[in-house]
Amino acid sequence: MKRVFWFLLIGMAMVSSSVGYAQGALKIALAGLSHDHVHEAFQRAKKGDVVIVGIAEHNKALVERYQKQYKLASSLFYKDLKTLLKSQKPDAVLAYNAIAEHLAVVEACAPLGVHVMVEKPLATTVKDAERMASLARQHKIHLLTNYETTWYPSNQKVKDMAGREGAIGEIRKMVVHDGHQGPKEIGCSKEFLEWLTDPVKNGGGALIDFGCYGANLMTWLMKGEEPISVMAVTKQVKPDLYPKVDDDATIVLEYSKATGIVEASWNWPFNIKDLEVFGQTGYLQAVNNRSLRKKLKDDSAYKIEEVEPLAQPDQDYISYLAAVIKGEINPANDLSSLENNLIVVKILEAAKQSARDGRKVYLKDQVLKAP
Repeated sequence: MKRVFWFLLIGMAMVSSSVGYAQGALKIALAGLSHDHVHEAFQRAKKGDVVIVGIAEHNKALVERYQKQYKLASSLFYKDLKTLLKSQKPDAVLAYNAIAEHLAVVEACAPLGVHVMVEKPLATTVKDAERMASLARQHKIHLLTNYETTWYPSNQKVKDMAGREGAIGEIRKMVVHDGHQGPKEIGCSKEFLEWLTDPVKNGGGALIDFGCYGANLMTWLMKGEEPISVMAVTKQVKPDLYPKVDDDATIVLEYSKATGIVEASWNWPFNIKDLEVFGQTGYLQAVNNRSLRKKLKDDSAYKIEEVEPLAQPDQDYISYLAAVIKGEINPANDLSSLENNLIVVKILEAAKQSARDGRKVYLKDQVLKAP
């Protein structure tokens, strides 16, 4: 009898601890499972500062796979997001579905006052992006976009040195290289590939998938200034693998005193995400997430240094999202911000038009044609 009573006490303590723990954690719901980056959300949930209260996914095979891999209860899954939101009250919804489906996520969440963070880019078209922004502003929710490179200490160091510290003078040229060998080549899941290589669901190929990184970083470095014009060239180097979309893109952004060059490809010999900034008096390169290469005015040679990790909550997107929701951070003009990412979508749509028409597109009098 004493033993039974003891076990009851232990069980009650565990339930009490679990409930208290959940109350202090960020409650999130997942819209879709087809984006391979969703694994990051499940890994983060293991740490305990995030609780996944529901998952909206209609693909039964995908549900079964994740349910088995992460030992998830069947009660966690819902056929669609609207059904989930009738049952659960998350602090935020994280979208891990096709880019073209981001609008539907915001349409479901915004009227209920539920914040949203999508995987990059924000939307496939300016029309969708502006509708999403209108809903977010009307219902006073945060609408954020997650990029891997946002959490690179090296990129933040480049921004600090080029901006507040004035180490290289006024920016004159920016070059961003982003991509890898190709989504099929690196082993992306079939569900991810199904929409990533679709011109409607993803909005394009490498131009969208990796061109958005450069547009995002350059808009940030230029303090929210829109480029005057956009010019782009796309290629299909591997039409047998990617018959419907481009797999290589070069985008040139014209600013009043600077030029940006975005090189996005599924044809690199290795994974690459770097950022180069040339100023009036110096040069900075975020070689990868932690390495900074620089040559300042009085340097006789290039110097390479390791950058310290970012402080919380800027180390990762979950911590950042929680801080924004709590009012600890004003995301305006940050890399994840709505302001920045509306410009990103404008740049990408102009780049697609430029590549299609073979001409420079001026944003101020941009007339967009259907893809």
